[in-house]
Amino acid sequence: YNGKIYVADTNATIMVFDLEKKTFKPLQGAQGLGKLLQPLNLCIDEEGNKYVVDRVRGQVVVFDKNDFYLKAYGSPRDWGPTDCAVFEDRLYVVDIKNAEVHVLDKKTGSLIRKIGKKDNVIYLIKPTNIAIDKDGILYVSDASRFQIVKFNRDGYFLDTIGRLGTNLGHFARPRGVAVDREGRVYVVDAAFDNVQIFDKTGQLLTFFSKYGRGPGDLYLPAKVVIDYDHVKYFKQYADPDFDIEYLVFVSSQFGERLINVYAFGKKRGEKYPTDEELREEIKKELEKKFGTQKKPEDKPNEQ
Repeated sequence: YNGKIYVADTNATIMVFDLEKKTFKPLQGAQGLGKLLQPLNLCIDEEGNKYVVDRVRGQVVVFDKNDFYLKAYGSPRDWGPTDCAVFEDRLYVVDIKNAEVHVLDKKTGSLIRKIGKKDNVIYLIKPTNIAIDKDGILYVSDASRFQIVKFNRDGYFLDTIGRLGTNLGHFARPRGVAVDREGRVYVVDAAFDNVQIFDKTGQLLTFFSKYGRGPGDLYLPAKVVIDYDHVKYFKQYADPDFDIEYLVFVSSQFGERLINVYAFGKKRGEKYPTDEELREEIKKELEKKFGTQKKPEDKPNEQ
C-alpha cells in the first residue's frame, strides 16, 4: 500500500518495506496497546487503515494510514482469527476456531453476521484464508475440505474450487488465495509449494513455481497477493520487451527467499494461449493420464 510492503512476521510484528526510501523497519504503532504477539495476516482498506490478525492476542488490531495504533476488535476466548479482507464498509475475518467468517462493521468492530453455517448445513471445516473479488464474492481457503469455498457477501454458498488429490487442480494444503481483476483465482498450496491459477468458473488454467531455494522457488508458501499499483518499482528487473500487467507476491515461511515477486504480463511479439485454450490443454492432459473425468458433485457437510 502506498509504496510500502507490509509483511506479517509471526515471531514478532509487521515488517514494513518502503520501496521509495529503500528501507525496512517494524510497524511504528506496534507497541504499547498496539503490541503484536503473533500476527498471521493483514488487510488494508482504501483509506490506508491496516487490520492485523493476531492469533495469540485473539484480536484484529487496527492501525491508521500512518501506521499508528487505533483499536482492537474481538476477544481471544470467543474465536481464532487467522486472516481478513475488506470490502466496502465491511471487514471479513476468518475464524478457524468456530469454522466461520465473521462479518464486522470495519469502523466499530460490531458483528453483523457469520458465514459458514446455514439451515443446519456446515460449509466450512477449517478455514484459514480469504479473498474478495471486485463483485464482493468471498473465496475462503479450507484446509480440511481441501478446497476454496465461494460465498456471496450475504453468506450464501455458491460453489467450490478444487478437491483433495495430487493431480492438476487438486489441493493438499491450500492456504493463501487471491483474485485478479479478470476473476482469475490464485491459490497457494503449502504441500506442492506452488500457486495454481483458476478461471472464474473454477477450471484450472495453469500453475507456477516449485519447492526450492532459488529465485522464484517456494518453501512452505503461505500467502499470495495481487498488486496493480507498484509495477514501477519492479520494471527494472524485467526483460525490456516484457509488459507487466500486475505483480504477484507470494510469501514463504522458510528459506532464504521469504517474499517472491512475480510479474504477470506478455512479451511483445509472442503469441499466448487464451484462457479457453489453456483449459482445453489441461483437460486433454488429464484425459490422457486418467481418462474422461467428470467433476465430482460437491455437497456440503451435513451436521
